[in-house]
Amino acid sequence: MTDIKLTVNGTIRSDQVEPRLLLIHYLRDTLGLRAANVGCDTTSCGACTVLLDGESVKSCTVLAVQANGRSVTTAEGVVRPDGTLGVVQQAFHVNHGLQCGFCTPGMVMAATSLLAENPHPTEREVREGLEGNFCRCTGYHNIVRAVLDAADKLSAPVADEVADEVADEVADEVSA
Repeated sequence: MTDIKLTVNGTIRSDQVEPRLLLIHYLRDTLGLRAANVGCDTTSCGACTVLLDGESVKSCTVLAVQANGRSVTTAEGVVRPDGTLGVVQQAFHVNHGLQCGFCTPGMVMAATSLLAENPHPTEREVREGLEGNFCRCTGYHNIVRAVLDAADKLSAPVADEVADEVADEVADEVSA
């Protein structure tokens, strides 16, 4: 067993894990966080996408020990402090960017990472940014529309305060 200490959705966690335990299984089985899904175990589908120090990663190919000392954010961690859906999640809801919902948490996290890197993406850039995440239900049109809608909302003047708060929270997580 190996000791790890990491921040997950703003909470510091310390656990003993098998060195071969994948981050997806640590999140789901040890911590009980169920948003990230096990879809393929080969990085092909993106259903397990989370943020590791703010960067989008597929947690089925990251060992839990590799996250030691780092910050992990799952779809559960991007809700607002009052428990309502975050901007990207709300955009997926409003724009019908989901059907069965299996890929949605991974899509939301990939979109969150994309928008952090490129706050004003074009449709092409959204499609390219999400190309490692598969959806077998929607055909992507509504997913792309949801990401563009989230970008618009995040760049609105009122969103500047919310974006600053979110950036501060992410910075606090990363530095913890």
